[in-house]
Amino acid sequence: MLMPIFSGLIVSIDAFFIGISLGLQERCKFMYLVIINAFLMGMCILGFFVASHIYAAIPIDPDIVVGFAFIGLGMWTILQYFVCRHDKKGKKSDHSSGTSLKTFVLVGVVMSFEAMLITMGITMIFLPSSTLAIPLMVGLAHFGYSVLSFCIARSKYAKRIPVVLNHVISGIALIAYGVIALFVEIGIL
Repeated sequence: MLMPIFSGLIVSIDAFFIGISLGLQERCKFMYLVIINAFLMGMCILGFFVASHIYAAIPIDPDIVVGFAFIGLGMWTILQYFVCRHDKKGKKSDHSSGTSLKTFVLVGVVMSFEAMLITMGITMIFLPSSTLAIPLMVGLAHFGYSVLSFCIARSKYAKRIPVVLNHVISGIALIAYGVIALFVEIGIL
């Protein structure tokens, strides 16, 4: 019983990068993180109940999809800041919150999908002794890690980072998780 719980804690460490990414975004409120994690918990529970039916039907490895999705979101976050910084006439805009609500929604959907796949994988590994503790642990671990790093990113030391670096660091954090997911898939990590 302890191995599924321990697995949920370990594989959820990626949420730390997401919390940093969201915490560095000026427009992201703590409530967004709570909503993302509530949706994520629901997806984990859904993943637990459908694991044996869906996991075998996915034609390519889900880590590849998740990895490239986070790399794409990271590049989107960085590029969106530089594009939104200029108005249509090419002049610099003073909008310091270049990340849109659409980007936060995309991060939440991809993060929830990834957590659902993690739950499905752990459930499949420990069948038939899998319990509801698996999706609960994955969801709670994601919430804990993302809240911790969100709070670190919102600390007074992180607030001193220039706006452009906030967006670049945020994007790099997303890209880092995508690369980690791909490295796990190919066996480097």
